[in-house]
Amino acid sequence: MSILAVSLTSAGQALADRLQYESHHGDLAETVRRRWSTADGFVLVCAVGIATRVVGPLLGDKTDDPAVVVVDQKGRWAIPLVGGHHGRAISANDLARDVAAALGAEAVITTATDSSGMVALDQLRGFKVSGDVAGVTRALLDAESVELFNPLGWPVPEALTAATTLSNNDPASSDAAYKVLITDHDILQTDGVAVLHPPSLVAGIGASSNAPADAGGEILRRILAEQQLSELSIATVATVDRRADDPVITSLGYPIRSFRPADLAPVSVPNPSDVVNDEIGTFSVAEAAALLASGADELVVEKVKGATATLAIGRRAQPEGSVTVVGLGPGHAKHRTPQAVAAIRHAETVIGYKFYVDQIDDLTSSSQTVVRSPIGAETERCVEAVQRAAKGEKVALVCSGDPGVFAMATLVLEQAPAAGNPPVEIMPGVTASLAASALLGAPLAHDHALVSLSDLLTPWPLIERRLEALASADMAVALYNPRSRKRIMQLERARDIMIAQRGPDACVGIVVNATRPGQQIIKTTLAKLDPAQVDMFSIVIIGSSTTSYINGAMVTPRGYDRKNQ
Repeated sequence: MSILAVSLTSAGQALADRLQYESHHGDLAETVRRRWSTADGFVLVCAVGIATRVVGPLLGDKTDDPAVVVVDQKGRWAIPLVGGHHGRAISANDLARDVAAALGAEAVITTATDSSGMVALDQLRGFKVSGDVAGVTRALLDAESVELFNPLGWPVPEALTAATTLSNNDPASSDAAYKVLITDHDILQTDGVAVLHPPSLVAGIGASSNAPADAGGEILRRILAEQQLSELSIATVATVDRRADDPVITSLGYPIRSFRPADLAPVSVPNPSDVVNDEIGTFSVAEAAALLASGADELVVEKVKGATATLAIGRRAQPEGSVTVVGLGPGHAKHRTPQAVAAIRHAETVIGYKFYVDQIDDLTSSSQTVVRSPIGAETERCVEAVQRAAKGEKVALVCSGDPGVFAMATLVLEQAPAAGNPPVEIMPGVTASLAASALLGAPLAHDHALVSLSDLLTPWPLIERRLEALASADMAVALYNPRSRKRIMQLERARDIMIAQRGPDACVGIVVNATRPGQQIIKTTLAKLDPAQVDMFSIVIIGSSTTSYINGAMVTPRGYDRKNQ
């Protein structure tokens, strides 16, 4: 994603340089004009009036224009100027929130649905929208009655059901002034009707070896028009593996699922072909691939033959769900990875411990289902995540630090089989020990270990044995969950074990609330380690025998001095 921060003054340049984007100083108008067609977004550090005069003549279609955010000279406000809900690759509202998080500013969101907390139809995850979106959105904002029609029985986001009234009537015969229709058909655009197109259709395509690149597109467009099906609902193109990289398939621009002939051969299809079977070992490509990829028992469109390509269309009963376990890092927004931010924004449902969910308020919206759970409910939220994914939701399960370090990744993977094994992706984050290490200096620069002192899940005698082994191994140790109101002896015991092997003068670093409000950094020794200064929001790093303080920084040498001897 290409974002350009452009400044006019030296103060503005200092702000632009604090952002993670490409920075350009001076010639603001010329820079914006020159990069307008290629940049995904602009952060303009200038007055709103200047930005408006520069951007105004360049505006085209709101769904294709880059996002533009204006920041004042003191970095207090981040104002989305154009592209609030759209933008080329990121919406201006989201870009403003990112800028605000990086600068400690406030994002000034004026989009009506965002400022009111109302569902934004054009931002509902998992749908593409057409029709009278503006008219129906206005009715929702004014609390007028809006009827929801869902003849497909497609899973509906909670935000949408809360804002509308579900109707079992035929939408064509309804006299409701405002309607939301969920369908994969092409619908004549009518005032008062917003159409949500779900990703319900799977196009199975087969092609001969001499098929031109546009053969797949030609037959797909023709059949969609004949059957009055919407291209906005095409979720996937399915084919045999030997055609997956063929331009006939790739030129369509949809996600691709491919199958081996051995996978396609057992599928019962209405129009088997002996010729295809003789050639590649399956009686069907288009029909069998459409059925396999959609999970349907029958086809919406049976095989249609073109000159060099065949097409069949299947319909999913629900979307393909997934769970992304997202590591939020130690706390501050600047330590979130871009992948983590995208995973949360693109999720239909966000689940997590309420403290962590509150930390990402700037990334969630009223168009998402947000589930906050209490501390101690780790198993419950993992079960809910995989169960929702099995029902077709794209779920982001958030946790602090890295999900694979004393966090939720293992529990999700353990719970997934009971829910039918929905796809699970682990999104890494900056774990607390790395954040604490960076604040202290470089105490983990050589071999080190991470140990949790919590005996809620691991017996304390086992933790003790591990501490004793690490103490004699003479490597730096980072202690997670070092002390709580009820667990007060564990840290004292860990200190005593380390003193016995490393002596009282071994370096110790304590970081409380790393990168969060209330951050404290304490540099001490084993003998002077005061457990009362430590809580569950702390990381304690005990250095090895080679760890020392250099100009106030806690450093464990890597050994480069010996290499050069």
